[in-house]
Amino acid sequence: MSSSIAASVSAIRDAAATLRRGGLVAFPTETVYGLGADASNPAAVARIYQVKGRPAGHPVIVHIGDAGQLLRWAREIPEHAAKLAARFWPGPLTLVLVRASGVPDELTGGQETIGLRVPGHPVALELLREFSGGIAAPSANRFGRISPTCAEHVRNDLGSDVDLILDGGACEIGIESTIVDVSRGRPVVLRPGRISEDQIARTLGVASAPRDADAPRAPGMLLSHYAPRQPLRLVASLEWELRLPGKSTRRGVMSFRARPPGDASVIWIHAPSAPQPFGHDLYANLRTLDASGCDEILVEEPPASADWSAIRDRLSRARSG
Repeated sequence: MSSSIAASVSAIRDAAATLRRGGLVAFPTETVYGLGADASNPAAVARIYQVKGRPAGHPVIVHIGDAGQLLRWAREIPEHAAKLAARFWPGPLTLVLVRASGVPDELTGGQETIGLRVPGHPVALELLREFSGGIAAPSANRFGRISPTCAEHVRNDLGSDVDLILDGGACEIGIESTIVDVSRGRPVVLRPGRISEDQIARTLGVASAPRDADAPRAPGMLLSHYAPRQPLRLVASLEWELRLPGKSTRRGVMSFRARPPGDASVIWIHAPSAPQPFGHDLYANLRTLDASGCDEILVEEPPASADWSAIRDRLSRARSG
């Protein structure tokens, strides 16, 4: 039976002991809550896949305590990787590197690459220090569904399938890390996140190459992901007044506009107009809409500018679900 424990020193010790026994621990990061297992224990990692319903070929990210642990998991540290780690870790950046000898297939989806990051959350870092090893941790929810950004989301999604939940409050960022492939020379952004392509380019002095057919598989790259149970439709801002059904009472709405007088939607969420607060609230808002009793979710499409790219990515995949 799972338990939720506030992140005291004793709770973190209990969580590390649970990981050493092969158990699953949900813990907060600055992005979303992760479902953690001992990355060196293939049976424990396999349990992540079982609990989430995650496809076997879909790799997981290994969280480490500092960049000094990279060579435990990666064969070499290219210059681009070293520069990005020095600039952005701890933080919401995952680096994809060629895996070291002995790294199990359960972490990599059978590929020769592995995703690694140092999370920027004090509870996650304390857990990693106490555990003294890598923690494999995809998001702590059923596969393909809305990611969790607070402990209550984890409890609602996974219940007793997780052995222990460390409650670190609401996640600061609210969407998953940027993933950058640095295993093949020129960097390639595989998944957008809070750290932008422009920030990566300025750090490295070279622009990212486009994602190509030979790019490694990475978390969050499937067409359908982050999806509510109710169908989600994106509506362009210029078409909002025209396409928004005027009299529907079974819709849930998230819009940059205030709810108009007389609107009969089941629920209307007036979303923040800036990308960072929008991203912080995104998954919690989608969960609220999904639980509202509506039979369709309408979301006003965010701007097509670079600072909204991660949010547009998540919404496009949620729509596909």
